Amino acid sequence: MTRELSSAIDNLKLAVLIDADNAPSSRCGELLAEVSTFGLASIKRAYGDWTTTHLKGWKRALHDHAIQPIQQFAYTTGKNATDAALIIDAMDLLHQAHLDGFVIVSSDSDYTRLATRIRESGLAVYGFGEKKTPPAFVSACDRFVFTEILAAEPARDEKAPTGDPKELRRMLTTAIEAVSRDDGWAPLGAVGSYVNKNHPSFDSRNYGFSKLSKLMESLDYVIVDFRESRSDADTHIVYVRLK
Repeated sequence: MTRELSSAIDNLKLAVLIDADNAPSSRCGELLAEVSTFGLASIKRAYGDWTTTHLKGWKRALHDHAIQPIQQFAYTTGKNATDAALIIDAMDLLHQAHLDGFVIVSSDSDYTRLATRIRESGLAVYGFGEKKTPPAFVSACDRFVFTEILAAEPARDEKAPTGDPKELRRMLTTAIEAVSRDDGWAPLGAVGSYVNKNHPSFDSRNYGFSKLSKLMESLDYVIVDFRESRSDADTHIVYVRLK
């Protein structure tokens, strides 16, 4: 990452809104570390009925990471008042705060319309949830990160990728063909951006690799070329093409 890009990311102000009823507290530290790759978490709030016992696991995380708990009583059995409270706060922040984007932490599809509404206003939406998250909510976000890959154990960088190999090949082939030049070579960064725009949950860690370049190197249908940057001899630009 260049210094200019790093500085730009550091200046992006994000509101992190957590549905504590639908998010694990055990990976809160890893989650916020991942959020820092998108911008600065200037607002951190967690929503739930904190008078109940099922959220007791969150109380330590709230203190350790300076997250503001927002109390929402469950007035009616079977109705999720937490969703409504988070959505109302998000809309207030959308119009009142000078933000660059939102982070919505939940595996609940009820936030699908909220995500699309925020994006309609020109702000980015980053979703975090478990792999059981409905596709509608995943697709409504600019990026969606499955919390299962945020475990402390790093990606294995295996010789062969995990996951669905046919789906992976289809996604990468389409992306390379879409952004490649006349000679067939495509900048890896452009390939990654294209895939994420069309598949918000795509992440090399879902396939057992810590970086997209390492995943590409493992594929027998892709050629990877590391080229020295013309402006910085210590920096390499990665290009890929189909065999």
